[in-house]
Parts: sequence; structure tokens; C-alpha cells
Amino acid sequence: MPLQEELEEQGQWLFKYRGVIPVFIFVIGFGLYVYMKYNPDKFYFEETDFENVWFYLCFGISLFGLLIRVITIGATPPNTSGRNTKEQVADTLNTKGLYSIVRHPLYLGNFFMWLGPAMLLENFWFLIAFVFLFMLYYERIMFAEEQFLRRKFGERYLNWATRTPAFFPSFKNFEKTQLIFCWKKVLKNEKTGIMLLFVVFAVMHVTGQLIQKKGSYDFLIIGLGIVSILYYVVVKIISKQTNLLNVAHR
Repeated sequence: MPLQEELEEQGQWLFKYRGVIPVFIFVIGFGLYVYMKYNPDKFYFEETDFENVWFYLCFGISLFGLLIRVITIGATPPNTSGRNTKEQVADTLNTKGLYSIVRHPLYLGNFFMWLGPAMLLENFWFLIAFVFLFMLYYERIMFAEEQFLRRKFGERYLNWATRTPAFFPSFKNFEKTQLIFCWKKVLKNEKTGIMLLFVVFAVMHVTGQLIQKKGSYDFLIIGLGIVSILYYVVVKIISKQTNLLNVAHR
């Protein structure tokens, strides 16, 4: 099989299972986190005045990534940006808003969302491996998506891709979107990402406290984790049984 078709096929497969494969990375990362908590003397910030500062810095980086995803999803037309898991979907080509400064804002958001937990481990080699695997993983997904968009939108796609970088934003060509921001679309489509982010940090915080037997629990982090689970369940039920979160043409 020619390399171009092979890369596209790999990208399509990774796109289909992109919500499952990162679980294995999290399992490895969680194991390293447990090791760090059992061996705090081997890590720079553990049991120092900067331990909590580092935790919230990493949490803030993840929130920044979530914000990128929220802005992207809330300002796009239907059947374009979202959590399509089975196949590529693009009724229209997004070229305004965040899509005018970077071709893959959702994946940029993903990077920062999961960079936070990776940094929290204070393990340089795991962080390097995370960045490398993320780029390798999403490079193929982005390649498959762009092949799909190129075939569907032709010259219009090529003109947009020529002036817009794939992953590292360039603000010189920013164009404001004409769509009104849609919170209902965000609440419905981003429930999984919101829940996972808060639950991951809550679980890691509680695990660390239990291992080190400090008992100084941060109930804000724990509360956000619990609320995010309730939010996911409620939105799931509402989405399945009502049309409350449906918005015409969004």
C-alpha cells in the first residue's frame, strides 16, 4: 500500500478509537503518580511549599485546553466540530473564529488538557514521551481528516490550508465568526471531556492524600469532580429523553 494511503488508513482507525487508546496512557501515568507519592524525596516539588502551586498550575493548563475546545465547539455549525467517533463528518468547511488561526483547534485543546496531568507527574521522560506520542498519534488523525476535507471541498480547502497552520496558531489572519456562541451545543457535546478533566484531577488529588496520609483534602477539586459526574449523567439523560439541548442549525 502506498505510504499516503497507509497513513490515511491509520488515521481513520485512530480517529475511530481516539477516545479509547488514551486510557492506556492514563493507566501508565497514574502508576507513575502513585510511585511519586510513595517516593516524594525523588521529586522536585513533592513535600515542598510549591507542591500545591504546581498542582494548580497543571490544573490551570488543563482548563486552558478545555477553554479552547469550548470556544471551538460553541462557535461552529452542525456536523463539523465535535465527538464524531465512527467517521469523518463535515457538512461545511470551518474557516472562521479559531479555525482562521489554526486548522485543528480541538486537538490543540486536547494537547493542553492532557498536558496538565502529564506535567503533574514531575517525570521529564514521561512528559517527553507524552508529547512525542501525542504528535505521532494526532498527526495521522489530522492527515486523514485533511485528506477527507481536501476531497470534499477542493480548492476552497487548499486556499484555507495554505494560509492557516495545522497546529501552531498564527493570529495574523484571524477572522471573527458570524455565529452566535451556543452554550447548549457545548453542554451537550463536551460533557465527556469536562467530566474526564475534573475527575482525573480529583482522583489524583485524593490518591495522593490517601498515600501520604496528610488528610488535607481540597474539597473544591473533589467537589468539581463529583459535580462533573452528575453533570455528565444529567446531560446524558436530557439528551436522550428530550430535545432541550437541541438547537436548530447548530
